[in-house]
Amino acid sequence: MSSPDSLFTPVETSVAAQPEPSWHRGLLDFPNPVNDYAARSTAGLVVVLAAVSIVVNQPWLYGVLALGFVLRVAGGPRYSPFGRLAVHVIVPQVWRREKTVPGPPKRFAQAIGLAFSGTAFVLSLVGLGPAAQIIVGALIVAALLEFAVGLCLGCIAFGYLQRAGVIPDDVCEACNDVTLFGRNV
Repeated sequence: MSSPDSLFTPVETSVAAQPEPSWHRGLLDFPNPVNDYAARSTAGLVVVLAAVSIVVNQPWLYGVLALGFVLRVAGGPRYSPFGRLAVHVIVPQVWRREKTVPGPPKRFAQAIGLAFSGTAFVLSLVGLGPAAQIIVGALIVAALLEFAVGLCLGCIAFGYLQRAGVIPDDVCEACNDVTLFGRNV
């Protein structure tokens, strides 16, 4: 008869158990890294839609603007028509370049855009169109800076919030030292 120790096959103890895949795995993932030229192209498209929204000043158009941000926050360019157009048409045909940047600050910037456009949508729904126009005007300034010179105000805010400890360093280790004037030394 064999000893009890020989009944069991040794198992490597350093192997981590793999979690069972869930129905939502990948569904709400944001790309990391992100092609900066795709982000800038998307910002350019946002500028156009936001400007039209100010001119037309209708709740449904502010709703379309906010919905675009919802889709981009949820999954980057995967669900967003502007994101898909930027990734699959504008970048390959116009920019023809790639510059990768960390994804989490870009998602944070999209969430700020959602807050602005969602606020404008609600203000417009309750009859405060001029207030909605002002909010979207501020959104245009931020999106125009991203599009024209690659200055992402939301990304800068993300870096400062990370340095202040509000956003944990492990959310984006590649960007935890980003400030308005570049990287800390």
